[in-house]
Amino acid sequence: MNISQIDEEYSVTGQISVDDLDTIKALGFKSIVCHRPDGEEAGQPTFAEIARRAEELGLKIAHVPVGPMGVTPDAISGMVDALDDFDRPMLGYCRSGARSTATYQKSQHLRG
Repeated sequence: MNISQIDEEYSVTGQISVDDLDTIKALGFKSIVCHRPDGEEAGQPTFAEIARRAEELGLKIAHVPVGPMGVTPDAISGMVDALDDFDRPMLGYCRSGARSTATYQKSQHLRG
């Protein structure tokens, strides 16, 4: 994992594995948002697999996929909801971290 901090509330990384979740919890993250659609790449863990372990560890998790259409109004709305409902610090992930960064940045305009 290569985690990049965007601000005190939010960091991003590329695809995580179920095994990474213990480390994510140990690093102090309280919630996770997945911006990657299921089935985007062979061998990619599904959101359900990641969510199952995250919930066992007490991490809140949401799936706000950003696909080929880019960051849509629905994705921005889903990110705003996660930011309003989940404790931080929050970790966003996708394939490389770029969609997680873009979705967060665009959601900030709606949050004031």
